[in-house]
Amino acid sequence: MSENRWLATGNFFTSYKTEQRIFLTHIDRLVFICFLVLLFAWPLIFEVGSKYMLVVDSILIAIVAVYGLNLLTGFAGLISIGHAAFVGVGAYTLASFSRILGSDHILLTHFWPLMILVAGCVGAVIGGVVGLPSLRLKHLYLVIATLSFQMIFQWFINFTKFFNQGQTIAIGRVYWFTGEVARNEHYFFWYYAILVVVVILGFAVRNLLRTRYGRCLVAVRDNDRAADAMGMHPGFTKVYAFALAGFFAGVAGALHAYLWRGVGFESFTLHHSISYLAMAIVGGLGTLVGSFVGPAAILMLELQVENLAEFVGHYFTALGDVATAFRPLSFGLVIVLFLMFEPRGIANWWRILRSYFKLWPFRY
Repeated sequence: MSENRWLATGNFFTSYKTEQRIFLTHIDRLVFICFLVLLFAWPLIFEVGSKYMLVVDSILIAIVAVYGLNLLTGFAGLISIGHAAFVGVGAYTLASFSRILGSDHILLTHFWPLMILVAGCVGAVIGGVVGLPSLRLKHLYLVIATLSFQMIFQWFINFTKFFNQGQTIAIGRVYWFTGEVARNEHYFFWYYAILVVVVILGFAVRNLLRTRYGRCLVAVRDNDRAADAMGMHPGFTKVYAFALAGFFAGVAGALHAYLWRGVGFESFTLHHSISYLAMAIVGGLGTLVGSFVGPAAILMLELQVENLAEFVGHYFTALGDVATAFRPLSFGLVIVLFLMFEPRGIANWWRILRSYFKLWPFRY
């Protein structure tokens, strides 16, 4: 690459090592650090209500879940519409400990980082098992297999007494170095905890894609026969992609359980699976940036549409039925418009913007 790492124009890579750097220029690194400092500092500067802090926390949890779905669908090319069930596996792992040991057991309240990791591992195991049909199935048939897992998960939770037949199972308040996290600091505390998880897992995904295991996912997506001819194992790669997706979803499910201080069936339905897929599509499949902007765009859209529906229902009571249809209408419309006019998602806008500054002051 160019010797000037601050304002490098164009690509001048002289080795694979330089091409695989996380930050191609010092400017990229500086912008990332400033953005990270801003993310950690803004709650200390601006006063935010619990409602909006909950929305921000939910966006961060969705980012963790979409990490896994993007690896599975975006990079490995395996479409899944049962991702909410994987998230539910992580959440109900904590619920299982709560039912056996009690909601305020020391494992759940004091060793919560360990429990989040355990939930991720359980999700990875279930993901690997669910991924076994991918050894023989492709495309629409694999979609139906993941849909079957979603339906089986919903049936199992709804008709199992151990899981309270889908009713809420409480999770106790966690402890930090200063003691039990207070009620008024709950969303504030989990914002920082989830943000740390998002940053760590984001770097993990970025580094994974630089390794041969990450490149295997892309190779199998593009042409599994060619990947097999080059010495890769397409079957193992597909199962391992499902296991990765299950791990990220399991971590997201555990964070969801701790944030809401309970686990309920309503958060892991087919509607949520489609929402996760929409987040990946709108953000940009096969891009790490898409995993950030997709959940933020979809959840903020849902919040604004909900506010609009309340306004319409309050002032125009005759249009109450129309107001309730705003959310599904806007949701479907956004997906269709992005598939038609911007199939590469919002991440493509970021790519164009970066390319402009990378080539400036030249036009080409």
